[in-house]
Amino acid sequence: MKAVVLYKTCSPLELTVSEIPIPEVRPGWVLIRVKAFGLNRSELMMREYEGNAPYITLPRVLGIECAGEIADPSDSAFHPRQRVVALMGGMGRSFDGSYAEYTLVPSKNVFSVKTEMDWEELGAIPETYFTAWGSVMDCLQLSPDDTLLVRGGTSAAGLAAIQLAKSIGATVLASTRKRTKYDQLVQQGADHVLIDDGTLKDQLLNRYPQGITKILELIGPATLLESASLIRHHGIVCVTGILGKKGTLDHFYPIKDIPPGVYLTGFSSNYPAQHIMDEIFNHIKKHHLHPSIAKVFALSAIGQAHQLMEDNASNGKVVINLNL
Repeated sequence: MKAVVLYKTCSPLELTVSEIPIPEVRPGWVLIRVKAFGLNRSELMMREYEGNAPYITLPRVLGIECAGEIADPSDSAFHPRQRVVALMGGMGRSFDGSYAEYTLVPSKNVFSVKTEMDWEELGAIPETYFTAWGSVMDCLQLSPDDTLLVRGGTSAAGLAAIQLAKSIGATVLASTRKRTKYDQLVQQGADHVLIDDGTLKDQLLNRYPQGITKILELIGPATLLESASLIRHHGIVCVTGILGKKGTLDHFYPIKDIPPGVYLTGFSSNYPAQHIMDEIFNHIKKHHLHPSIAKVFALSAIGQAHQLMEDNASNGKVVINLNL
């Protein structure tokens, strides 16, 4: 089968397609014929530097999510040709992932889907919408009465979060560093767009002097303390992303740095479940939502796809269609 194997950390255009054996099925694992998959920042980091970490074993087929059909259900309750999505559980990190024509995944990380979406749209859903859903609906407990700031709004997860928040009637603010992305955020559903140019706090407090109720922090620790200062009493900040390329916060003093009565939480997408995926797809169908897809590539163009993501020029989810 064709697969993108990471032999060593490299630049985007050094990624190429190899021929490797189709994985052998074993109990507890399901073989999926991959139809499409989305690209994720964690795969960029694996390619760029994390592949050198002592807890990673190379070579490794990249890819933490996919959409496809069951090729061999093994001892699971799935059946051949059943539509499924798969994500996390060590995909593309502790075992070979989805950048391939076939992938072997633990059955607990494979989920049936009932949808009329085409493969490209379906490939853009699993990791991005699971992350946005868990952050917005669970961690932030968003309601129609809330005012939400999505910090890092033009990321794939940010765009999905804007969609979900607007679908339940919340007021949504979104931030971007580039004024050229203003219209995209408005079209996605943002009620107000804030330019993250060093004056974001002033922009927000001029509009909401008492602060707002919820913030989805996708930039991460780099802007967390400022975000916490924008929250009203009993509001919540959820840290989900590290677009700011800073994963930890030096000299963090919770008693001083978290304002009184402000709640701080975080979301990790490590624990998907069938009932949650069902909720997501039912919500998508009910509210006629569609993922914001930046560009679709063939597997052979994986290097170009990674370059687009690395350049922060994607403006949505980058998807690989295995049928191209």
